[in-house]
Amino acid sequence: MTNDTILVKTSCYHCGDECLTTSFIADEKQFCCQGCKSVYQILAGNGLGSYYNYNDHPGATRERVTKKFDYLSEPSIVNDLLDYTDDHVTIITLYIPHIHCSSCLWLLEQLNRFNPAIHYSRVDFIKKQLIVRFDHRICSLQQLVELLYDIGYEPLISLQDVIKKQNTAGKGNLVQKIAVAGFCFGNVMLLSFPEYFGLSAFEQTFKHFFGYLNIVFTLPVVFFCGRDYFVSAAKNLKARILNIDFPLALGIAVLFIRTVTEVLAHTGAGYADTLCGLVFFLLVGKFVQQKTYHHISFERDYRSFFPVAVQVLTEDTEKSIPLAKIVTGQRILIRHNEIIPADAILLKGDALIDFSFVTGEAIPVNKTWGEIIYAGGRQTGDAIELEVVKPVSQSYLTQLWNNEAFTRKQDSRVKTFSETVSKYFTVVLLIIAFGSLLAWLFTDYRRGIDAFTAVLIIACPCALALSTPFTMAAALSIFDRNLFYLKNTRIVEQLAAIDTIVMDKTGTISTGNSKSVILQGQLTEKQKQLIYSACANSIHPLSRMICQFLGDYKKLPVTDYKEIAGKGITVNIENFTLRMGSGAFVFGFDEGGVRNTSVHIMINNHYLGYFQFAQEYREGMENISSLTDNYDLFLLSGDHDHERTDLVQFFKADKAMHFNQSPQDKLDFIEALQQKGKQVLMLGDGLNDSGALKQSDVGIAVTDDVNNFSPGCDAILDGKSFSKLPSFLRFASDTVNVIRMSFLISLTYNIIGLSYAVTGHLSPLIAAILMPLSTVTIISFTTLATHFAAKKRKLI
Repeated sequence: MTNDTILVKTSCYHCGDECLTTSFIADEKQFCCQGCKSVYQILAGNGLGSYYNYNDHPGATRERVTKKFDYLSEPSIVNDLLDYTDDHVTIITLYIPHIHCSSCLWLLEQLNRFNPAIHYSRVDFIKKQLIVRFDHRICSLQQLVELLYDIGYEPLISLQDVIKKQNTAGKGNLVQKIAVAGFCFGNVMLLSFPEYFGLSAFEQTFKHFFGYLNIVFTLPVVFFCGRDYFVSAAKNLKARILNIDFPLALGIAVLFIRTVTEVLAHTGAGYADTLCGLVFFLLVGKFVQQKTYHHISFERDYRSFFPVAVQVLTEDTEKSIPLAKIVTGQRILIRHNEIIPADAILLKGDALIDFSFVTGEAIPVNKTWGEIIYAGGRQTGDAIELEVVKPVSQSYLTQLWNNEAFTRKQDSRVKTFSETVSKYFTVVLLIIAFGSLLAWLFTDYRRGIDAFTAVLIIACPCALALSTPFTMAAALSIFDRNLFYLKNTRIVEQLAAIDTIVMDKTGTISTGNSKSVILQGQLTEKQKQLIYSACANSIHPLSRMICQFLGDYKKLPVTDYKEIAGKGITVNIENFTLRMGSGAFVFGFDEGGVRNTSVHIMINNHYLGYFQFAQEYREGMENISSLTDNYDLFLLSGDHDHERTDLVQFFKADKAMHFNQSPQDKLDFIEALQQKGKQVLMLGDGLNDSGALKQSDVGIAVTDDVNNFSPGCDAILDGKSFSKLPSFLRFASDTVNVIRMSFLISLTYNIIGLSYAVTGHLSPLIAAILMPLSTVTIISFTTLATHFAAKKRKLI
């Protein structure tokens, strides 16, 4: 007697491939290999089992990736892809072309739950970029990419510019869809003309034939051109999210079903023309929006985003050139507290690099000669010389500026109207649409269906949703043109809400001019060279003024360089020990009787005198003083009150000026104002004021020609535009008013359109034409109104 064995094919629960063995089973589910089983266990173990609800077998088999990404184990290739790496942390930006909805964001930002070696992952939805920080000792880049491949998000890896690759990817497919929809729309309109103008007895024989042809033309429009709306709506519904794609997909489906039903049942001509027109105009609107967003993204990434200069060394001379013009092979000088703008090799000096802006770890790292130092590190010792090995990546500096370590007060920011109503809009729209259908269903069902369809089309919130980004994009462009660089659009609204302004003095409202420096004492040429060599390592405004005053000297090598914020410098040069700074710092007591700001000099414990600074205030300070009519204005200075009499003309009230303020005192002062309910704007030089800039509701770093970029600030203001600050504040308020007016226009359009649509008399075709027209109207209004406001404030 023989036992017959029945063989049943079993598909892998993760990837769907045939299981050739029963060795890999978990939770009564079978897998084709250990890789698929591991991915499932990671998902299930971290509460991400709902991932399998989106599709049957959504994963990709690990067997397929065994060799596909082997090239990512080659160090020479990996090094060209990384943003940053050290002994244990690696940061990389990957372009993920398959990112398209909120479900993608949710899954990709949960990577740290997949693997504990992944510290965090953040998605830039518009750019389709994924920024990942991970421990490469536990998880290699190849393993990270394989994980992304397994969950359906294979990165597009190229040594070319990621942004350029992104701008071209996917756009061609959208153009093809527009072309197909436009072709079908035109033909359907031609075939529908006899229906529009009436059919003669002879033409009646073509009526049904034309109807069948119209159905044929709607097939590619629905299943190719409009497919993305159905996919997005389905995925969001599975994630229990109602987005605007759902009513659009519902409207397309209703029009298609009505057309097929009426033509086949010979009860009417259907709505093929309306359907094709709707999809065509939707795609055109999407193309315009996509192109605009790409332009905005490009403009913000590739212009000279930060108003800083880099010191380039040529034959022992320094030349200040814009950051964007740095090229590979140039030798650059980075002083104390400056950020390294590009990946570079250390050639000279003792590098003690603070990578806290990149990694969040505040312990400085020593680097040796010949070692690569990644962009984003801040030099905390004396000046160093580097050779650039990679071009400056403005997009990476933008990423650094928006590092999550410096995102703050997100919960306290004012919610925009769009954010407040967006989650309710679709629900209200569906209620009105189905309410219109039910109201007419028992009296005139055809009119009810017409009303239902018209409501779904005309109430598309494209115009409502686009008013804020397009207004803000125009505003950022105006600010950029006037050398005022904002971190993001949120800062515009916060600027409009400001009621208190706090300013630093040295380097903020005063200018660095060597003509205003007076030397009180006698110095030999050797002593001048020592002082010059010490000050050349600092980017503090007073140090730069001293260097200009002394003239050009050959810099001597320095050791044990220390600069204490708001106090002074200690350094060893050859056999000399220099101590420079305030009187309290240099010789332990106040320099009584010394007027104006001063820097005292001590070499080998021998006091040599001091540099006295007759401060020159920035042009336009009288404009700043006019702000006292609408804002509470305060001065916080680390210097003594010698200039109180000169400054009272600007700050009106004597009690508004506070001197002898340490960096911590400034931070505490701002915090005290905020506890009283004040919205505080802080202007500082980005050096001693970094804590105060970060604590304030809006922190603006004022800069002239040095690299004092601070991730803690919200904006950077070029010193040449300091006098325009009142205009900037008023323009920010104008921008917010433009947004409110555009909301009112869009809301009025929707109310009028819907009130007519629910009657059933508004043709769905007319609704489909009005929808993109409303979008164009809003975009035109916001752009023109913003530029009008800028012209009114004399910013253009």
